[in-house]
Amino acid sequence: MDAFQRLAPFIQDFIYENHWQELHANQVTACEVIFDTDDNLLLSSGTASGKTEAAFLPVLTELYEHPSASVGIVYISPLKALINDQFKRLEQLLTESHIPVTKWHGDASQTKKNKLIKHPEGLLQITPESLESLITNKHGACLSLFSDLRFIIIDEVHYFMRDIRGLQLLCILERMQKLTGVIPRRIGLSATLGDLSAATDWLNTGTGRSCIAPITEEGKRKIRLHMERFVNYAEERDLTERDGSGNVSYVASGDFGNREHYEYLFRQTLDKKTIIFTNSREETELVMANLREIALQHKAPDVYRVHHGNVSALLRECTEDEMKSEDEKIVTGATVTLELGIDIGSLDQAIQIGAPISVSSFAQRLGRCGRRGQVPQILFTFVESLRVNSSDTLGPINWDFIRTIGIIELYLREHWIEPISPQYYPYNLLYHQTMSCLKSNGELSAGALAQAVLSLQVFRHIPQEDYRLLLSYLLDLEQLQRTERGGLIIGREGEKVVNSHKFLTVFLAPEYLLVKDENRTIGTVDKVYPVGTRFALAGIAWETVDVNVKSKVIFVKRVPGISVVDWNVDFMVELHTILVRKIRSILLEDTSYPYLSIRCQERLGEIRYIARNSGVLTHLVTPLSNRKYAIFPWVGTRQLTTLLYALQDRGIKCKHPWITCLYLEAVFDGTPEELEYIVLAILEEDLDLYRLPLPDKVQLEGKYNEFVPLSLLRKQFIEDYLDFEGLRADMQTDPLLFPPQKAAATDPAASQA
Repeated sequence: MDAFQRLAPFIQDFIYENHWQELHANQVTACEVIFDTDDNLLLSSGTASGKTEAAFLPVLTELYEHPSASVGIVYISPLKALINDQFKRLEQLLTESHIPVTKWHGDASQTKKNKLIKHPEGLLQITPESLESLITNKHGACLSLFSDLRFIIIDEVHYFMRDIRGLQLLCILERMQKLTGVIPRRIGLSATLGDLSAATDWLNTGTGRSCIAPITEEGKRKIRLHMERFVNYAEERDLTERDGSGNVSYVASGDFGNREHYEYLFRQTLDKKTIIFTNSREETELVMANLREIALQHKAPDVYRVHHGNVSALLRECTEDEMKSEDEKIVTGATVTLELGIDIGSLDQAIQIGAPISVSSFAQRLGRCGRRGQVPQILFTFVESLRVNSSDTLGPINWDFIRTIGIIELYLREHWIEPISPQYYPYNLLYHQTMSCLKSNGELSAGALAQAVLSLQVFRHIPQEDYRLLLSYLLDLEQLQRTERGGLIIGREGEKVVNSHKFLTVFLAPEYLLVKDENRTIGTVDKVYPVGTRFALAGIAWETVDVNVKSKVIFVKRVPGISVVDWNVDFMVELHTILVRKIRSILLEDTSYPYLSIRCQERLGEIRYIARNSGVLTHLVTPLSNRKYAIFPWVGTRQLTTLLYALQDRGIKCKHPWITCLYLEAVFDGTPEELEYIVLAILEEDLDLYRLPLPDKVQLEGKYNEFVPLSLLRKQFIEDYLDFEGLRADMQTDPLLFPPQKAAATDPAASQA
């Protein structure tokens, strides 16, 4: 019997009615795994390859043929919008099945939630935070809700694996298992995974099950790529500009590249459904505001929308609905919010402004176009601000430009995606789960609390002495309180934390103010804009007319023109050694890339010439000025940061010039050879990371860091971020920097003697 014949009758009818020609390969494989094994399942394939259906068709068949005595399937998504999108699709599929589907998040119907608690059945769609709320605040209800749970489907696995929310989710699922005594099968869905074994380990956490991760051949796809470049010159020079009428005007050159860029984007997106991706909300707002102004000048329709986390949910949903329409040629500026799998129909193209954050991000963004038989088409644009006479040897090199070529080549030619680094010491989550456990259970002895929390697989690397230190610290802060019987309960200060609606989340989020145009919510901002101030939001310029500080509301009116807005969020990115080495190989080789425009090809030639003549490609240490050196170990961000602290431990003043910088900048009184020898010596020693001169408050970001002792935060930084063994292995196996004869090099000062 083939996979189709094994599916429930209502699913077969749905397939016929929607004119499916056949099941995709991953759908057939998923049916075989679900029907014929008791294993977990990981489905990793390209966007729009039918993964969601591959998961739902067999599990819904199982639920149809063997009804559950409780909720039978839980679908977990990182986004409410993704739940809403899937809800509409599932409602159509389940019309004739008599299997109810309930969505559960902050905006969902309370009436339907209450109905599910009274009569638990069918399929539940939920976010990790809502699931945390259930198991913490409705401990008893969870017993009946999940007493016969069969399957848990986790969407966007790659997203959860990279985020603290993923660790929170694993804790919640394991707590559910302990509560109900049921271990449901897990199904993970992901479009971009660089290491399937790490993903299967993650998915299996706490289940004791094996995981099958079938690899299905998707076939080669054609992809249309193009990269274009625009330049702002810092010098104020007059340039002539002619319009179609023959009139001549004179403009300063300072922002000429920006203007040319916006005009180019306007032409490229005319009558094409497009997502324009940027790496920040500020840039998205600015780009879309400029496009709207240009459209106004050309008397073109306003098809420009903005989609990011600070735009109101209603406006984002309206944009998503417009993009689904085949007739609407909407142009949407977005950040990561449209990377994930919300159905937006077929796109004509995607545009990336500047460098993608990572190979994984590029893969996600590329996957948003080329659906439903279309050839994926993605355009890259760069705007550079150059000084004609730069005094810095490396200043004229645009590393982001070369990094973009590296990202494209690694993904399309070598099919490589960054592996996800594990987190062994998530102390801020340890605090959160401790408080959550006490809130749901009430008083517990220190031993019982330690058993309940430390037995969660996420915390298996954390020793009991670390936990004792944390509990002692929380008692001092009055987050916890000891009872007369010697047990632990939530303390006076802890009550303030756990009783806040913000307690359910473990990710950092700033305090936001609501922006309203009369009674219509536009979105949020993270600072007060005084009356009369103009700022941008949702691609539109607004002027503040009133501020209610107590209620955290800014009332605005719409105004013409272009305004700017900024958010107090740092741009975070981490480069992998393989990507860094690819950047070097691009600079060393003479390979041409057909997707580069003539201007980009010329720029690549310029950068190659500068890099080769500077010596940075083959020399570990390169002089920049009298006492300033560049150290190029050609390793990833974690390894480079480790070398930074090791050099500072040797008394050498050095820094990481900017967040995506590939090298260290050092001030040193000796020769390049002497500095190189010091780096070599560091690699040869048994470096104790705990004695490095780290800043007093060095720590990885975490929402609850204020409740964790500094010594534990320092340990987390050292163990989960610094990587000396990786630094040593990467550098000592690099034949360009360390050929065999250099490994036996001696101290240059000693050799001179």
